Amino acid sequence: MSAEPRINDRIRVPEVRLVGPSGEQVGIVPLAKALELAQEYDLDLVEVAATARPPVCKLMDYGKFKYESAMKAREARKNQAHTVIKEMKLRPKIDPHDYDTKKGHVVRFLKQGDKVKITIMFRGREQSRPELGFRLLQRLASDVEELGFIESNPKQDGRNMIMVLGPHKKKTEAMAEAREAQAARKAGRDPKAPADGAEAPADVEADAPAETPSEG
Repeated sequence: MSAEPRINDRIRVPEVRLVGPSGEQVGIVPLAKALELAQEYDLDLVEVAATARPPVCKLMDYGKFKYESAMKAREARKNQAHTVIKEMKLRPKIDPHDYDTKKGHVVRFLKQGDKVKITIMFRGREQSRPELGFRLLQRLASDVEELGFIESNPKQDGRNMIMVLGPHKKKTEAMAEAREAQAARKAGRDPKAPADGAEAPADVEADAPAETPSEG
């Protein structure tokens, strides 16, 4: 079926419930009268609710309406951002250096507005100590709580324990900030540079690898 509504002479019903050009309710009128009013206002008669009894029609400039709708849809697609679920795998007895590295990746993902699925992988006798994985997940969630929250609580899934972290910032907000930072760099200034008289931060986080790391 066509998504296009019926307009003007394509409408074939005895009477319609008519809505005026400003949204005012005109009432139920014969189709001929509705078409006459459309000509009088130099507008189109557009069927906006075909399944109603009688169908609801509105007086409008259909060409202008289609153009504005297309522009709105285009703008929505332009600004649309799909939240991506990244995955990070850890072992329950991960060493401190590996933990810090993987936490850094989680931080980066959350800053980008992405969700992160954290998987603790148990092997051999580790499967009898699920509390190790639970404590590690709780520790990680606590370490990144400024950027994300626990969207899905830790749960056992076979040999693995899984938790999902959600970002506080929406993807669109993260993308907007990234665009602003890129524009600032192109303009020759650091968007994170301190104001005059302020001290520069001691540590600068290095860019993490583009690919999600494998298990630690």
